[in-house]
Amino acid sequence: MTVSAEPFAQKYGPYALVAGGSYGLGAAFAEGIARRGVNLVIVARNKDALNTTAARIRETHGVDVKTIVADLADVDNVKKRVSALSVEIGLFVYDAAFVPIGPFAEATEDQLAAAAAVNVRAPLLLTKFFATPMITRGRGGIVLMSSLAGGQGSPNLATYAATKAFNTILAEGLWKELSPLGVDVLVCTAGAIMTPGYEQAENVKPAPGTLPPVTVAETTLDALGNGPVVVPGAVNKIGRFMMTRLLSRRAAIGIMSKNTGGLS
Repeated sequence: MTVSAEPFAQKYGPYALVAGGSYGLGAAFAEGIARRGVNLVIVARNKDALNTTAARIRETHGVDVKTIVADLADVDNVKKRVSALSVEIGLFVYDAAFVPIGPFAEATEDQLAAAAAVNVRAPLLLTKFFATPMITRGRGGIVLMSSLAGGQGSPNLATYAATKAFNTILAEGLWKELSPLGVDVLVCTAGAIMTPGYEQAENVKPAPGTLPPVTVAETTLDALGNGPVVVPGAVNKIGRFMMTRLLSRRAAIGIMSKNTGGLS
């Protein structure tokens, strides 16, 4: 794939930070950004996966890749580690998520707290952390990941879906606020993604509209600066339109329940 690096690198360089960038969609974002000529900082908990991805990107794309092994629930530690690098972050991509699966009645308080910490508190506070210098410079970009599950109530994924709805609304508001200041904000509302965990799951058939990580990442990066929301994949666009615009909330929740109600 041939990508013109100059405009993207000029606006969103010299470094991009990808939270959750060790494998799957996060690694696809890191690859796509490197392909566009921007250096990287990738953050994740899995040291081995992080180092493997960093080495592959350095060798393939010839960019600098710095790694931070950290739990994104510990925002203060992440901010401290990023500040110690003394690099200018022109693009922030938040792809990390904690997904409690199963009936809400069976979820532990620790699981719910982790979902709130990783899916809500971390992207909110890190967006503030990175947006502030971007506003001062008059350029930059922020990408938050959401999900079609966050368009309506999703039984057995209720907490995860609610956190994704938060990210959608946050990004939409910031898109309007920050665009005039030179900072592009985008939320990717994705359907099912063929991540390593999804591929290895037993007795799980790909949902309609399931996409490989590289397609989601490339579609999202290409859409940055062109509006507040991107929905990768034609099937997912149609599904989102039907679920959020044509159907009643009751009907949309019922349809989602057929897909998520058996999860445990």
